Amino acid sequence: MEQLPKSRTEPDGSAVIRVLSYNIRSLRDDEEALARVIRACEPDLVFVQEAPRFFRWRKHAARLAAKCDLVVLGGGATAAGPLLLCSLRAFAERTQDVLLPRTAGLHRRGFATAVVRIGGVRVGLVSAHLSLDRAERLAQAGMLLDRVAGMEVPYAIAAGDVNETPGGAAFGRLAEALQDCWTRSPWGGSTRFRRRRRTGGSTRSSRVRGWRCWRAVSRRGWRGSRPPTCGRRRITCRSWRPSASRLRRSPSAGCRAAAGASPEPPRLNRRRG
Repeated sequence: MEQLPKSRTEPDGSAVIRVLSYNIRSLRDDEEALARVIRACEPDLVFVQEAPRFFRWRKHAARLAAKCDLVVLGGGATAAGPLLLCSLRAFAERTQDVLLPRTAGLHRRGFATAVVRIGGVRVGLVSAHLSLDRAERLAQAGMLLDRVAGMEVPYAIAAGDVNETPGGAAFGRLAEALQDCWTRSPWGGSTRFRRRRRTGGSTRSSRVRGWRCWRAVSRRGWRGSRPPTCGRRRITCRSWRPSASRLRRSPSAGCRAAAGASPEPPRLNRRRG
């Protein structure tokens, strides 16, 4: 299968961006294996779900970023779990952590947001982890779209753990407003962990060649000798295996983009207590 292109800025100013979305389960699994997966993807941007939120969470986030040759962009406990990491290729204009309204008896959710410049292109970023409750999840999907619309950027990437299959109301609401990478142009696998799945989307001004990377990291060992490659574009993702995409954005009004990832992402070793 064709591999995703490397990150680059082309002569016309278009930026090829590699994006990864990953539910890291609060670093409860093998952290070294997790870092190997992320490094192998060589992402410009990483949208993390279930980042550490408690004692010394900033230290844990910074350690993971350093192991992956990245830096912390925003999010973490102040966003109720979503986290943004980036390479030094990204120039941060602003960041904001958003806490969503809390429903009694349910875990509070939030968004980690940022606006960055890559190769002269302004891109809005939203990392999210939606609720397990159907009604609350649907409302949060609307809040995510409102947040993206309010960023006032030509392009945006929304990546997160949707906690829903494509037939769900929240998933459908996101797919109506964003481009689902797999639906636009499937590439790679689209398996999911139980009922969870990750999804990719982008603005309508972009063309997508997509891979739906919703997978679960649970079994031991690496499958195959080579870790996955990743990609770029505006996406919404969720699950316990990495979701990757590759995007091409132009500083002009038009935009070409693609999303993709390896068909067999590596699996992490679970720690035993």
